[in-house]
Amino acid sequence: MEVKVLERLPDPIILKKLMKIQASLNMILCQDEWLRYHSFVKDWDKDVCMAKIDNGAGDHLIILFSREGCIIKGFDHESGLSPHAQDEHKVWQGIYDDVPKELLSLLEDDAIEKDDVTFCIWRKNSDSSWHKGKVEIPEGESDGSDFLLSCIFSSPEDFAEFAKDYFELSPSLEVVAKIYDDYPITEEMINLLNPNCDVKEVLHELNDLI
Repeated sequence: MEVKVLERLPDPIILKKLMKIQASLNMILCQDEWLRYHSFVKDWDKDVCMAKIDNGAGDHLIILFSREGCIIKGFDHESGLSPHAQDEHKVWQGIYDDVPKELLSLLEDDAIEKDDVTFCIWRKNSDSSWHKGKVEIPEGESDGSDFLLSCIFSSPEDFAEFAKDYFELSPSLEVVAKIYDDYPITEEMINLLNPNCDVKEVLHELNDLI
């Protein structure tokens, strides 16, 4: 299972592009920032971008892209590996033990909530594959990685299906596919995806992603 989880992840350049695409679509489909499932902050820190998935139910995935590489911190609030599920309230042994210091230091910002974690995945720019800490997961438990990484939608079809459930909208698959194919987002495309949104406000927000 672990190998499959890591193999599913694209390389950091493609992952960053996917997260930007999904954040753009969330901006168009949802005017309320706090209700968005995918978000992206281009200038999170000096030379650091941050992507986030937040399902509004207490689970999240934070991805930080830096010059040194990429680190992914995931938190499944129902996992037995959560610090909140333990008397000691400590990070589960092994999650951060092998993470390179230059990537682990990216999690030190208070807003990242470093200790709210059930799994961590990383990849230095010099690496040819993703890595995950050597963690002993108790039988019958899950660290949430399979579930949370499946929220990174690699195809327009998958995103459109998700949007139907989460936003209760039926976005045009043709327009979603164009955005996945890097077409510049126009007013017409925004109106087709969400006729009720403030197009100028959306375009202003989208500009911050570039």
